[in-house]
This record gives sequence, C-alpha cells and structure tokens, in this order.
Amino acid sequence: MTDQFRDKIGRGRFGTVFKGKLPDGGLVAVKVLGDPIKLAGEGFVNEINVIARVHHNNVVRLLGVCSEGSHNVLVSDYMPNGSLEEGTKFQPLSLEQLLQVALGTARGIRHLHEGCDSCILHMDIKSQNVLLDHGFVPKVADFGLSKFHNKEGKDSFSMGTPRADLRHVAPEVLSNGLGDVSCRSDVYSFGMLLLEMVEGKWLAESKGKSSSQLYFPMWVYDHLSEGGDLELQNVTQLESAIARKLCVVGLWCIQKSVSERPLMAKVVEMLQTNGDHLQLPPNSFCFPEHVSAKDLQSDSSRQLLIPESVEPSS
Repeated sequence: MTDQFRDKIGRGRFGTVFKGKLPDGGLVAVKVLGDPIKLAGEGFVNEINVIARVHHNNVVRLLGVCSEGSHNVLVSDYMPNGSLEEGTKFQPLSLEQLLQVALGTARGIRHLHEGCDSCILHMDIKSQNVLLDHGFVPKVADFGLSKFHNKEGKDSFSMGTPRADLRHVAPEVLSNGLGDVSCRSDVYSFGMLLLEMVEGKWLAESKGKSSSQLYFPMWVYDHLSEGGDLELQNVTQLESAIARKLCVVGLWCIQKSVSERPLMAKVVEMLQTNGDHLQLPPNSFCFPEHVSAKDLQSDSSRQLLIPESVEPSS
C-alpha cells in the first residue's frame, strides 16, 4: 500500500504518517506507531477508541487498523492539502478561507463535546492537528491524547502532566489551582488557534516592525480595546471584519477563568454571526507560575511572540 513506506508525509506525537494507495487507486494516510515512538501504545488505543465512535464531516475518518508485533497502524483518508500549519504561516489561505476552516473546525470539536455518547476532550487542538481535504474542508485529527468523561457526571476531571503543545494548553491543565480540566480546556486551545490564524497574516504585513517584544493576543486586545484596527494591508473591508471577528472570538476562548470561556456551541454561533456585534471580553493575560515564556517558545515549530518583560504570574 505504501510502496515500502516510501512517501513520508508527516510525523506526529505518536507516529509517522505515510502516503498510501489502495488497489482501486484511492489515496490514504497510513500512520505507523511502534516501539521507537514514545507512548505509542496509549496513543494507538486512544485513536481507535475515539475515531471508531465519531462520524462527522469535520473529524478525520478511520478506514482501517492493523496491529502486527510491535507495530500498530492506523489508516485514514488522505488529506491532499496537508495540515493547517503547513505553508508559510497560513499565507496560502485567504481570510475568507480561514473563517470557513475555523467554523468547520469548531463544528468538529463541538461534535466531539456534544454529539457522541460520551463527551470527548481532544486535549491537543493545534494547527498541526487540523487537516484539509481537497476542498479545504477541515478535519480534526490526532486523538492520541483524548479523554472521555460521562455527560451525566461532572464537567471536569483530573489529569496528569500535560504532553500537548504548551502554546495551546489551557492554564488549568498546567496548574491544578487554576480550575478543573473540562471541555472548556479545548475551547482555550481553539482560541489560540484562531489568534494564530490572524497572527500569520499580521506577521506577513509587519515587515520592518520589531515583533520579538510582542505577545500577539495582548497586542491585538490592546489595539481593539482602544478602537484601533489590526494594521493589515491590502485587505478588503470584509476581510478586515473577518480578522477582527476571529480575534474577538479567540480572545473570549482564551480567558484565564474557565467559566468565562464559551462552550463550543456558542463559539460556532459567534463565528457565524456579524462580527460587529461581538464585544471584547475582559482583559485576561497571565501564565501559570511554573511555565515560563521560554518553555512556551521552545515547544513551538514556529515562533510564538512572548513579551520578554512579562514575568509568569499565578
């Protein structure tokens, strides 16, 4: 199927992904997990448990599973446009396309939270785990860190040391004193994803500006709260409105207080509404005291803008 694993198309936390072809000519993605991959067994079981029970247009579809010796393999639909992270900081996609990707991703996460027998927490929402099909329809993928909890029970659970990308991890996941881990922890990660979408456009337009001292969410909050714009050049009025909407929704999602964040059903509603009616949330920026700006930057495949002058606070 993979011609001796000849065409590697990606590598995730739990395995390496290869391009494959079925006998009928259909293309597939083959994720191979084995002993060399840390926590491969746990990731393999989690992915099967999650994907096998989820059927939604915005969640990647599992086509097959193979376990042979120490090697575990997952076969899913091939996504010809790769992940949202690929490319040059989202520049290939227009703001209109990014809005549709954001909306589809939000619908996929909402389905995980509300549309299954058990609430499924993804726990690793980031651009690398949003795949794009031939029509740029987003598919939420990579469920190696996912967690289940009963809808009838508490809307939270305890969690060990996080292994997700620290840039997108909610404060309560990193520190027990900041609240319970819940579906709103995924909301936080999704909010960071929305802000990164606009940040990629902003960085492309900020040539000559010193960005190393700027933390984009804080910068954009200050600008919007003072009535300013996002300083995007060569964009239409509609595109400017879309950028503002993505930022405002993202800022609501990354509120430090868990109860201040909207549920994903509300996030979908906000992304569908007229952005002019969306109000900015309260100002809420801080880092858990045991996580430094250096830690957040070191876990990134692209630079996350953290202000050097900001000290982690509780």
